[in-house]
Amino acid sequence: MVFEKEFKEAILHLPIKEKDRLLLRLLKRDVPLANQLYFELVSTQTVEERRAELEEMVSERALNSAKRSKSIQHLLLQMRSLSGDITEQVKITKDKFGEISLNLLMLNNILEAVKPQSSFFQRGKVQKFAIYVVARAFKLLVLIRAMHEDYLVDFREDLEKLGKLMSQNDLLNRTANQHGLELDWLLSGEIPENIKERQDALKKQGFLK
Repeated sequence: MVFEKEFKEAILHLPIKEKDRLLLRLLKRDVPLANQLYFELVSTQTVEERRAELEEMVSERALNSAKRSKSIQHLLLQMRSLSGDITEQVKITKDKFGEISLNLLMLNNILEAVKPQSSFFQRGKVQKFAIYVVARAFKLLVLIRAMHEDYLVDFREDLEKLGKLMSQNDLLNRTANQHGLELDWLLSGEIPENIKERQDALKKQGFLK
C-alpha cells in the first residue's frame, strides 16, 4: 500500500502519546514486525546465537519430516512449513548468511534422510517436490552470488553435498536438467555471474515453479 505525502505528514504531526498508542495497536496485529523490533531493541541474543538455535531446530525437524512423512506430498508440505519458519527468522534478524546456510541445511538433511527410500520417489505426485528442490537450490545460488565472493568458501562444502545428493537421485537430476539448473554449479562452487538473469529468464518461460 502506498501512502500519500499528506497522510504521512499528518501521522508525523500527531501528538507523541497518540503515536505511541497507535504503534502498540499496530504491533499487536503485526506479529513479525513486533518480533523484529523486540530482537533489535530488547533481545540480548546476537544474530549468530539466534542462527545457532535455528540450526538445531532445522536439523531436528528436517530429520523428523523425512522419517515420518507417509508420502512425497506430505514431505513437501513439511519442507514448505520449515522454509517459512526460516524466512520468518531471517526477516526478524536480517541474517542473509543464515538464509542460505539454514536452507542448505534443510535440503541436505531431508534429501540425505530419504535417500535410502528409493521407492519414495516412485509413487504419488513427485514432480512438485522435485521442482521445489530445484527452484530452492537455484535461489540459493543466486543469493550466494549476490554476496561478497569471500563468503563462497563458507558454503562450498554444503553446496557440493547438495549437488551430490541431487545427482544421485534420478528424479532430481532429470528435473534439474529440464529447469536449467546445472548441478556442476553446486558440485564445483563455480556460480555464473549472470545466474540471476538466467533465473529470471527461466521463470518467464514457465520453469522453476
